[in-house]
Amino acid sequence: MTFRLLCWLWLALLAGAGLAQQPGAAPLANAPEVLARDLGEHILRIDVSVKDMYGRQESRPVPITVYRPKGEGPFPLVVFNHGRAVEAKRAAQGRYRPEAVARYLVAKGFVVMVPNRIGYWEPYGDFDPEHSACRSIAAMSIAASEQVLATVAFAKTLGYVDTSRWLVAGQSVGGLTAVATVGRSPVGLLGGINFSGGTGGNPDRNPGQPCNPAATSRYWADIAKNAKAPMLWLYWQNDKFWGPDIPKSWHQAWLDGGGAAKFVAFGPFGEDGHSGLTRDMDHWLPVVDAFLADLGFTASAIVARPPPSGFADLADVRWVPISAAARSSGYSKFLEAKGPRAFAVGDRGAWSLSLGDYAHGHALGNCQRHGQVCKLYAVDNDVVWQP
Repeated sequence: MTFRLLCWLWLALLAGAGLAQQPGAAPLANAPEVLARDLGEHILRIDVSVKDMYGRQESRPVPITVYRPKGEGPFPLVVFNHGRAVEAKRAAQGRYRPEAVARYLVAKGFVVMVPNRIGYWEPYGDFDPEHSACRSIAAMSIAASEQVLATVAFAKTLGYVDTSRWLVAGQSVGGLTAVATVGRSPVGLLGGINFSGGTGGNPDRNPGQPCNPAATSRYWADIAKNAKAPMLWLYWQNDKFWGPDIPKSWHQAWLDGGGAAKFVAFGPFGEDGHSGLTRDMDHWLPVVDAFLADLGFTASAIVARPPPSGFADLADVRWVPISAAARSSGYSKFLEAKGPRAFAVGDRGAWSLSLGDYAHGHALGNCQRHGQVCKLYAVDNDVVWQP
């Protein structure tokens, strides 16, 4: 097997098995970074000035990861926001790359821009405008949402982005950022999506018991009076940051303040439902798809599971359209794995094995990221390949 194919397998297993980076997770040492070529993934940097809770104002270059559809556009925009690791792990919080989510949104027709906010990755250092959120949720919310608005202002200079139609979304503190942005009612904002949003959680020391949740309720009720765009709030029952009930009280405060938001509570998932964004796509994708359809974005973007094709017997490796070495190594791992499982192949030798949640979508996407035309060969116990 070539070194390139080994890299493809490593990346496919990493993303397909649901091991995408979580808030607070450090990037794997010496892991090769392969940009998603089919999504045009690249990094831009803009200067942004924000204040912390003490009134200290600083300017820093904010890196923005961009994913975009092919073509000239202009395309509507989604600004997607990352979470915040607990203090002991935040220094290792690397560049946020929500590729699986971005792949879905790009297929819907959006440009996706992901700012790495000040205090994280490259802008990590002696200035943290999101520090001490338990004492001042307003300060951190304003600082985080300022960086969203700066991203949108920059996007106006890009000919392929239509900032008259944009959405804000994010996970954990990124979800809080989405709520804060909707509460500012910026021009062109059509809606917001909050994945497990909140602040003050520490799943290791106080699972399900964030500090000062009443402050979040009060602040969100206050800013909701300005909100005009509808929101979708998604939480998982076994979220170790907030628990099952506190997010419901936050949502009620938002409604009482005059905001509009649909609350969806998913059942327990894995050991910590806080990671549902990356590890439970099978459940949230249809819900988000319906929300976006209500806003007028109806393009088909969820990868459908193809029906069995009868092309070959599942265990007959001779028919898998990749090299003999790749068959004996990569496809054999697929055959040994338990479902859910999926195997995709590219037109120039790439292949991808994915296991678990949304396996067929991950397998296809991980293969396509290398710029090849890819198709699913097998899903679960069926060959689905169409020559």
